[in-house]
Amino acid sequence: RGYTAWDPTSPAFIVRNGGERTLCIPTCFVSWTGESLDQKTPLLRSEEALSKQAMRVLRIFGTADGVSRVVTTLGCEQEYFLVDDDLASMRPDLVLCGRTLIGANSPKGHQLDDHYFGSIPHDVQAYMAAVEERLYELGIPAKTRHNEVAPRQFEIAPLFERANVAADHQMLTMSILQKVARHHGMRCLLHEKPFAGLNGTGKHNNWAMSTDTGHNLLNPSKMGGHNLQFLTFVCAVVRALDLHADILRATVASAGNDHRLGANEAPPAILSIYTGTELGAVLSELAQGKTSEFATSADIDLGTTPIPTLERHPGDRNRTSPFAFIGNRFEFRAIGGTASVAWPNAVLNTIVAESIDWIASEIERHIDANGSVEAAAVDVLSGVLREHDRVIFNGDNYSAQWHEEATKRGLPVLRGTADALPAFRQNDIGEIFEHYGVMSKAELTARVDVLFETYIQVMLIEARTAIMMAETMVLPAATRYQTELAAAVAATSEVGLECPGTVGRLNDLVSWITKLENAIGQAGTAIHEQEAMAHSGGSVDAQSRHIQDTLIPTLEA
Repeated sequence: RGYTAWDPTSPAFIVRNGGERTLCIPTCFVSWTGESLDQKTPLLRSEEALSKQAMRVLRIFGTADGVSRVVTTLGCEQEYFLVDDDLASMRPDLVLCGRTLIGANSPKGHQLDDHYFGSIPHDVQAYMAAVEERLYELGIPAKTRHNEVAPRQFEIAPLFERANVAADHQMLTMSILQKVARHHGMRCLLHEKPFAGLNGTGKHNNWAMSTDTGHNLLNPSKMGGHNLQFLTFVCAVVRALDLHADILRATVASAGNDHRLGANEAPPAILSIYTGTELGAVLSELAQGKTSEFATSADIDLGTTPIPTLERHPGDRNRTSPFAFIGNRFEFRAIGGTASVAWPNAVLNTIVAESIDWIASEIERHIDANGSVEAAAVDVLSGVLREHDRVIFNGDNYSAQWHEEATKRGLPVLRGTADALPAFRQNDIGEIFEHYGVMSKAELTARVDVLFETYIQVMLIEARTAIMMAETMVLPAATRYQTELAAAVAATSEVGLECPGTVGRLNDLVSWITKLENAIGQAGTAIHEQEAMAHSGGSVDAQSRHIQDTLIPTLEA
């Protein structure tokens, strides 16, 4: 059996469906033996772990008065596509898989960026208003709505909230987006890459740490000497990502996100931190054992009298970076459009808690040695930066040079799900989650198995759907066209002619269908072996490797 436990930190809500009204209460779900079977419980546990370690830092710097805990806050931007419902229903691949498997690229995609900067279509404005009304009923404060890069792609973003509540509200937002679309004669697609050649769909995870008194711990002061506490938390994030970039990358690994990462408006699969010019300069000085003040904001003079000067933020926003500092938070840009944000944030909280723990212990040890909090903090943080600065990169993450440089630096380059998920198999990773009470080794192993199996089954469904469409839609249409073409040639010629080009293309298609069926057959055999081996780790690893290296290239071809 399983047991449910109500979560009093996340508000209950009422969902209306036609004439029905259903009271929904955010809930944890655990097994009879106590293992968590949900996404919520590990996230709540990770918040507890991070709060405990962050409070140690506040006590070290004497800023813990009146503070009882530290919470993580989250603001999740959600991208989505809207397509005509009747047209979407004619596509078995959109219906079954959420993306097109067969088709030609449109001559006009988003080369001109004109959709991004155009006005919102009237039908979409009406839809957005209806979505926001439903979200308002549920207590979800939507802040922005706008066009996105691709045609018929849009984005909605809420105000930030405590991470646990934000994760619940993000799931509700996805549900509302899809339900309301059907009422407006549209289909809302959240798949990470619904159309080849067009921008994919993700959600930017704006993450910060705040005290329960409302102080954002990632908001720097302009006075350098007062920023050591802020820099301690920043250095903890730097250390965490350098040590555990592989598992944070694995949290965003999925069949859909593999198509999106590294494409337009999506970061590459190599995790690095963007600090920006302002914070980067302060960290460079700190690495040398010095403290410095943050740069003041500059003005932009537009050169015309009616327009006042504008205050320019000292730090830019690198849109190619997977993990960017943008003034008072870190923006994790690699999460997929269909994903729950609870899982990546539970892992992010845990690895940052581990780093805060290590840094706090080192500072306490240095204080015991020399008695000065400031000197101890500078000594420890400068050492952290010198050892882990390889994960900081402020350039173009799309460039081929960065991929080469990242390999030289020793950063993990995990291009696909089969490359990424095995990172969770490392013994020390299980020990970290167990040590901080976030997940037992059994809970972690089960979740990783689920991620592997989901990846395998999603790709098998896509492959079988592609075969079905090729055999029942493409081949019959192509054969009819070939017959019509041959008849037309024969009618205008004294000698009947064959069409060797079209015959060759049809033969190629039949050949690839056979290859894809063989790849599925090999995958099916591996799955049965996996079941017989009682879900042993090596079996799902090998199966996902076959999917990534053999099945997907065959499907694409």
